[in-house]
Amino acid sequence: MAIEPPEESAPTEDIAATLVANHREFLAFVQRRVGNAAVAEEILQDAFVRSLDKLDTVRDTAIGWFYRVLRNAIIDHHRRNAASERRHEELAREAGLAEGQDEELHRVACKCVEQLAETLKPEYATALRRVEVDGLSVKDFADEAGISSNNAGVRIFRAREALRKQVQRSCGTCATHGCVDCTCGAGAAHGA
Repeated sequence: MAIEPPEESAPTEDIAATLVANHREFLAFVQRRVGNAAVAEEILQDAFVRSLDKLDTVRDTAIGWFYRVLRNAIIDHHRRNAASERRHEELAREAGLAEGQDEELHRVACKCVEQLAETLKPEYATALRRVEVDGLSVKDFADEAGISSNNAGVRIFRAREALRKQVQRSCGTCATHGCVDCTCGAGAAHGA
């Protein structure tokens, strides 16, 4: 009578079947540690897939071995999330710095433009100050000035055009580059 050698795939098949049979327990274990069912399922499935090739190296109980695999997968997940959060915080800090720089640029440019606006006809200067600086609506400005909304819109348009020309005349190439490298100094002193 011939004795057949044991089939090598049988132990790994048994281990795989044991792991699949304990899916719910593994999922609950992971979910308690990550706090999200979808993320837990993803971690568990990834651990299953990565472990299939290593089933033949299991020396202990399959369940104990797989819990160690899951612990490592959870640790990796938390490390990735922490690194991602650090990157997001760094980007937020950089954005905050950029916003601060934009505010400074806005203050400097606005000061220059404000001085130039004062060189315009008084009704243009008032229209720009009330609508652009104070944030008054065109309709409210029209009511305040005692003119029609259409007339107020035309006045604001003409005031903007006059200011644009004044900025170009006063600031020259600075205005071409959006006053980023402003060298015109006091603005109004140069162009009026």
